[in-house]
Amino acid sequence: MSKLSNGTWVLVADGDKALFLENVTDAQAPNLVVRRVEEQDNPANRDQQSDRPGRMPDVGPGQRSGMEEADWHRLGKERFAAEMADILYRLAHRGAFDRLVLVAPPRTLGALREHLHKEVAQRVVAEIGKDLTNHPGDKLEKVLLAELAGT
Repeated sequence: MSKLSNGTWVLVADGDKALFLENVTDAQAPNLVVRRVEEQDNPANRDQQSDRPGRMPDVGPGQRSGMEEADWHRLGKERFAAEMADILYRLAHRGAFDRLVLVAPPRTLGALREHLHKEVAQRVVAEIGKDLTNHPGDKLEKVLLAELAGT
């Protein structure tokens, strides 16, 4: 059975946007239909910071060390991946899909994988570590076919 057979769902995400797609035809000529779109407003880290990172006392008299700055933009992307994993769990629990292909940049893919429930992880048939969220539908289908042919 092909990884992109009829009824297979594809999650295309990048940390700020996620497309939940379903293949409604066969694997040779897939037709991906959008079933759900999720987006978050995640400004650049510089726009989310309030001020400089703090300092803390260090060993030795009068010495202080700077604390590492939080990357709020990256944290937002990781939180978004966790939310997408929750949505996938609810969809899987309702029986919306039996097969799933995950498509996301490597960091987002890792965050997704970390948060996937066992019930969803068992349905994953392929993972593609690329950012394809801004590809038009027909181009996305071609890229997926090419990527899945190589796996």
